[in-house]
Amino acid sequence: MGGFFGVVSQDDCVTDLFYGTDYHCHLGTMRGGLAVIQKNKISRHIHDITNAQFKSKFELDIVKMRGRKGIGVISDYEDQPLIIGSHLGVYAITTVGVVTNLDKLAKKAFGKRTTHFSEMSGDEINPTELIATIINQEASFAEGLKKAQGTVEGSCSILILTNEGIYASRDHLGRTPVFIGEKEGAYAATMETCALTNLGYKIAKRLGPGEVVLISEEGIEQKFPPGDKMQICSFLWVYYGYPASSYEGINVEDTRNRCGAALAKNDDLNIDIVAGIPDSGTAHAIGYANASGIPYKRTFVKYTPTWPRSFMPQNQDMRELVAKMKLIPIKELILGKKLLFCEDSIVRGTQLQYTIQRLYNFGAKEVHMRVACPPLIFGCKFLNFSRSRSLMDLAGRKAIFELEGKDDINLDQYANPDSEKHAAMLDRIRQRLRLTTLKYQRLNDLVNAIGLPKEKLCTYCWDGCESCGEKC
Repeated sequence: MGGFFGVVSQDDCVTDLFYGTDYHCHLGTMRGGLAVIQKNKISRHIHDITNAQFKSKFELDIVKMRGRKGIGVISDYEDQPLIIGSHLGVYAITTVGVVTNLDKLAKKAFGKRTTHFSEMSGDEINPTELIATIINQEASFAEGLKKAQGTVEGSCSILILTNEGIYASRDHLGRTPVFIGEKEGAYAATMETCALTNLGYKIAKRLGPGEVVLISEEGIEQKFPPGDKMQICSFLWVYYGYPASSYEGINVEDTRNRCGAALAKNDDLNIDIVAGIPDSGTAHAIGYANASGIPYKRTFVKYTPTWPRSFMPQNQDMRELVAKMKLIPIKELILGKKLLFCEDSIVRGTQLQYTIQRLYNFGAKEVHMRVACPPLIFGCKFLNFSRSRSLMDLAGRKAIFELEGKDDINLDQYANPDSEKHAAMLDRIRQRLRLTTLKYQRLNDLVNAIGLPKEKLCTYCWDGCESCGEKC
């Protein structure tokens, strides 16, 4: 998905910028970038972090960088931040989200015959450059950000580094979070509250949907107020949010514990051990174990956090290699045991299939799986949660195709946890994974575990609901 961090300080900001950006590395593994205003000019560094840690790629750069204002980003795919020259001045910009109407907006820009895009990746337009083009059409940064939020379909949270300070804008429906932290002599903009703690910042403001603010040494100035409607991504709490972070005042680890407890409440299994697929499955498993009274043990340990997230690599062989190398089984806790594993989600299920087979190879008697969210049936079109080449990559859609001969039929019925078709889909997934039993979280239990009203949550990937109206 990606994440960003920005700092405005009365003193040099580079140390805070470096570590604050690094605290977003769990959100992406492809590109990292830093930009600071140094002697009234923007100094920028971008590196490929696919096969190396962010810290190691930037440790030489930050020795040379100095400045009181800067922004950093961990990006899914595009080089960022970009340096833009316009009638508004020279500035750096970074974005997080996905612009689903990018082609339409680019065509409109080309129609004016005065626009070109230079930050191309193959024949793909860099969405951050497109956002900059929209902003440049207005008389001020604030007006440009307001226009961008009213134009973009999908989502786009934005930081702009200027001589006067950092403009921050949360996407128009608040699908991603943006916070402002404060400490003596400095302010920081972040997507993860965990990035603030060890740097000494306290949360001063939580941006609302579409809100635009300017952060300067003088403080936080609201340029445009937030909108009334919010649909924050539920997957923040289920999977890709960091355990120490909170969104809308709700902690991730706490929520995952509640998810696990909800999974346990209707279960009555004779099992020996509850375990989690590291890392994000662990908190769900702890919640399950505490609620069920069955002991929690680590039958897998994760060797290192430097391996990329296994759903991200586009090459299937690489995904399988990552799944194998990052998890080490403890055979003494597996042999002859009836095991129940909690997992945050099942996206493709390919590496999970291999992981389960390893458990049987090490002598597991039974392997049960409990998933902390409902089956993924609809591909996310609001965030770069998983850039699958096809909906058929999703385990749920693959099962539907096997049952129906088509991949887009009776989707409402398959999303209904009380329907026969839903049960058939789960059983098809269970058979493919060779699980003894398989259950997914019910959506209402997930919503309750998060603690926000459903209309404030985006649940599209599970129920296909875009508006969260009464029909949902």
